[in-house]
Amino acid sequence: MSKLIDVAILVRNTIVREGLARILEDENFTILQSLEDPYGTDLNIDSNASSDFLIVIDNESECTDLSNVEELRERFPDARLVLLIDTFDFNGMLRAFRHGVDGYLVKQIGYEQLIGSLKLVAMGEKVIPSEFTENLPEEKISTKNSSGFGSVVAAKLSAREIQILQCLIMGYPNKVVSRQLKISEATVKVHVKAILRKLGVQNRTQAAIWAVNHGVEPELTSENAEMVNHIVAPADHVATHVAA
Repeated sequence: MSKLIDVAILVRNTIVREGLARILEDENFTILQSLEDPYGTDLNIDSNASSDFLIVIDNESECTDLSNVEELRERFPDARLVLLIDTFDFNGMLRAFRHGVDGYLVKQIGYEQLIGSLKLVAMGEKVIPSEFTENLPEEKISTKNSSGFGSVVAAKLSAREIQILQCLIMGYPNKVVSRQLKISEATVKVHVKAILRKLGVQNRTQAAIWAVNHGVEPELTSENAEMVNHIVAPADHVATHVAA
């Protein structure tokens, strides 16, 4: 039997909240609390619950500044935060991850995809929707930028590291990067650690965000698209690992 996953639900709409709770209970999730307040003011977690429990948040218009996410992250530093949003917004997604969310899901997500995504987050993954690949900036690799390191050149990334950085944008795990670039997983790990060090970031998600902000573009070939569909099936999302 699969290990039960502890989850708290913060959803304003009663029907949606109760429906989500029933769905998750049927899929080996333990509902710690189900509240209508997106700030989780009355959220009190039993000491027997795992410290890295999930908090699923329906982020409505009143919380577009993500102040509720900031408060929850401060109160529950080890919790996995999953944001449910009405429509995909690229910049909104970047802000959400900068505020500390672990999953960013569009409400149109299907039943199986939702369950798969939440289980991935529970295992420590960062999960973003498939709409991410459809909304990447129409920019090539930039050699001049005023923020951060200024450019890929200034960061002194090698050609191979840029290739791997493109794979990180696509959310490929090490196994897929290894297969895509025809190098060993051990070599991929070495390159990922070097990339994180050179960019001055903590994890793969931050590296991908840095890359997008500095104009690095993933190679969205038909072969890549087919690989993504194969890897993430049946869940309709792209997931990235936290650890190198």
